Amino acid sequence: MRTGICDRTTKETKISCSIDLDGKGRAEIETGIGFFDHMLDLLAFHSQMDIRLRAAGDLEVCDHHTIEDCGIALGAAFKEALGDKKGIERYGSFRLVMDEALADVILDISGRPYLVFDATFRRDTIGNYSTEMTKEFFYAFAAASGLSLHIHVPYGENDHHKIEAIFKAFARALKQAFAITSDILPSSKGRIEG
Repeated sequence: MRTGICDRTTKETKISCSIDLDGKGRAEIETGIGFFDHMLDLLAFHSQMDIRLRAAGDLEVCDHHTIEDCGIALGAAFKEALGDKKGIERYGSFRLVMDEALADVILDISGRPYLVFDATFRRDTIGNYSTEMTKEFFYAFAAASGLSLHIHVPYGENDHHKIEAIFKAFARALKQAFAITSDILPSSKGRIEG
């Protein structure tokens, strides 16, 4: 079974999460940030990972610590669930349209974390979710999991649509990358760092 868990407690947040890579896309998400919960539901559904996440954070300050720390915890659980990475496809890419918005996500489970994020937003917030936290979430996930992750939104007008397209495309690319397609480690070096 390819499962991972992460329990993370700081002075700012308390997070408990688990991931099952070979799940059915079930989600039990509770962060106190409605739009973020919706995006994580979509991440589970479109990747077909089962995700359970409970977060209690200092939302009276703002949403930053909660979203960033959820990215760290989910990335750590994802990395644990990958195990020795033997047989995974490793690479994934997906281009996804959400009405007028287009998102491209390309990733490599390389063990070398990196984020290129090329998207802009017009609104500061969607509900109690800060749009700038989209980049911070993916940076935290990539750093904790060892992903090289490139996200590009070439056009779109509605920020809800742009962010939703990113999360869905990320989920689909991730699903490609963690799929077991052989019995070998997909690295000419003989190891994937991290």
